[in-house]
Amino acid sequence: MCTSLTYSTKDHYFGRNLDLNLSYGESVTITPRHFPFEFRKVKAAPHHYALIGMAVVVDNYPLYFEATNEKGLSMAGLNFPDNAYFFSAVEGKDNVSPFEFIPWILGQCASITDAKKLLANLNLVNINFSEDLPLSPLHWIIADQTQSIVVESVAEGLQIYDNPVGVLTNNPPFDYHLLNLTNYRHLSTTTPANTFSSQLELGIHSLGMGGLGLPGDLSSPSRFVRAAFAKSNSVAGDSEAESVSQFFHLLKSVAYAKGLCEAGEGKFEYTIYSSCCNVDKGIYYYTTYENSQITAVQMNNEDLDGAQLTAYPLVNKEQINIIN
Repeated sequence: MCTSLTYSTKDHYFGRNLDLNLSYGESVTITPRHFPFEFRKVKAAPHHYALIGMAVVVDNYPLYFEATNEKGLSMAGLNFPDNAYFFSAVEGKDNVSPFEFIPWILGQCASITDAKKLLANLNLVNINFSEDLPLSPLHWIIADQTQSIVVESVAEGLQIYDNPVGVLTNNPPFDYHLLNLTNYRHLSTTTPANTFSSQLELGIHSLGMGGLGLPGDLSSPSRFVRAAFAKSNSVAGDSEAESVSQFFHLLKSVAYAKGLCEAGEGKFEYTIYSSCCNVDKGIYYYTTYENSQITAVQMNNEDLDGAQLTAYPLVNKEQINIIN
């Protein structure tokens, strides 16, 4: 399971928690403008916008979990089992496999407006990357600096939702999550008034009582509510350090510790990594489960006019600053 969100201070940020029960050897991967993207059904893209994000590189092809392009458009795929449905190819449609979806959109779109134009003719097709790498059941959040959308391919067809919250988790479908937020409209960051009874003087024994009822479990609906509440009420300075720090605090509010979410056969889901990309400056930050120190990779420090992928393995060993 996973959580993705957008955030804005002076700059704009996009990132996610990747919650799984194992790592796939992912790395921070930069795709320059002239890396030749080959697609199974639509025409190739030998030239495109540069991308940075987290990917597994297989046969020199970046399978992105999430990425941001040089224009600041960002996209992440999140688990969507039992609901995701991918189709056979349809003549006259842009037939794109889900593993190609992120580079296909980010390679040629600079904004949500651009993306919506492409999505109007999209058909997500059931084509695996290989026999050893079948498709994952996913849905996607796409965001620029001012707005975001959610894309879900279900049995009824392609569904595109405006996302005023800037948050995405997993099942159920996105329209449920938006409706479910109305069940929590009473939540507040302030101390609530006593509406229990005008006949009783009920005191206040703790700060934070306005948040009573905020769900604390790890289910997808609960994480959506918690992330939306935390993001919507977040207060941070607008410096880069303050903004990035706050973004990771928001992700920590919905993170998985090992042992809390059993995935069967003695395995547990946990937050393998958390990411935060400054989409205006192309700086990708991350932490891992084993290393809570923030590590950064700067896209614009690379040769973006090249044709070769650049991949930075994750720094997984914990970095502890011992001061005495």
